[in-house]
Amino acid sequence: MELVAGSYEQVIFGFTVHPEPQASGDKEQQQWTPVADFTHHAHTASLSAVAVNSRFVVTGSKDETIHIYDMKKKIEHGALVHHNGTITCLKFYGSRHLISGAEDGLICVWDAKKWECLKSIRAHKGHVTFLSIHPSGKLALSVGTDKTLRTWNLVEGRSAFIKNIKQNAHIVEWSPRGEKYVVVILNKIDVYQLDTASISGTITNEKRISSVTFLSDSVLAVAGDEEVVRFFDCDSLVCLCEFKAHENRVKDIFSFEIPEHHVLVTASSDGFIKMWKLKQDKKDPPSLLCGVNTNARLTCLGVWLDRGTDTKERPPPAAGPSSVNTEQSKISKKDSGDVVQQEDTLKPNSKKCVLSGDSNKPVKGNSLSARKRKMVEMQEKKKRKKKI
Repeated sequence: MELVAGSYEQVIFGFTVHPEPQASGDKEQQQWTPVADFTHHAHTASLSAVAVNSRFVVTGSKDETIHIYDMKKKIEHGALVHHNGTITCLKFYGSRHLISGAEDGLICVWDAKKWECLKSIRAHKGHVTFLSIHPSGKLALSVGTDKTLRTWNLVEGRSAFIKNIKQNAHIVEWSPRGEKYVVVILNKIDVYQLDTASISGTITNEKRISSVTFLSDSVLAVAGDEEVVRFFDCDSLVCLCEFKAHENRVKDIFSFEIPEHHVLVTASSDGFIKMWKLKQDKKDPPSLLCGVNTNARLTCLGVWLDRGTDTKERPPPAAGPSSVNTEQSKISKKDSGDVVQQEDTLKPNSKKCVLSGDSNKPVKGNSLSARKRKMVEMQEKKKRKKKI
């Protein structure tokens, strides 16, 4: 597995985690070891969102671009440049689709094989602050700075329902079964039931909430502008337990399950990423599996799980050159201007692997006319000929 975290310093960090059973065989005392795998300075502004699927990691930034990393090949696969505003949220659904939201008010649906924009929806009058995909993949919820909660029919790519809320929400999240969802406004969490589309209860946290993740259909982990993480029961609305996770505010949390382990990962402004083993009874605080210091102000978090290669699934085609030159990354631009395809290999270091090719910056497609894009492309070709 690979821990992936974005930072205010514009850098993305990757750490491979190796579970190490103790000689005593005591699972409670098991320690895991994170090993630095790569760092990459791809963006020109702080990172704001991370998403993972079975093959790719994507990062969004205040520089208005989305960068794609192929975790199987350990290369940067390219960049998506459709949005005109900070990328606020990224969500994969399966191996085929990515959905992005940004401060330009758009929600975009991407083909995660060809990396083409399939649909661009004017979702909110203000910013899109967060979105969440229903487990069925047929619905999505989004919240924005226009004080609305919107339901989207992803099958038809249209708005299904608009609910006016009193304040601007900044997080929305479906439960694992999709029978309920939560909407976060400042330090309050409204719990909605899908069958009634109404609030069944409200949870109040002590500080403004920065991230939530469901640990089960009824238990929600909550992090905020403080060192503590809390587990709440969404039915009884009571706090089951709380524990000090970091020395500074917790910026993002993520949970996943592998055989014999249910794991919570936390990232903080103190620079640490920590992994916690969850107990079966969520009233018991989790035990620390490992921690690693990035020495950066972390902003977002993801976990890539290498679940093995499906022999039936073909590798995604690259829109750029078929051959990869490790000394000089080659860039090709699609006519639509939505995708800048680029492949840079991971260069091994003494301790880390560093993604190369920082000199090639993606061109924002929406801000350039077709004629200007052709001029840029011609200039790139001339530069390469001169170097040769």
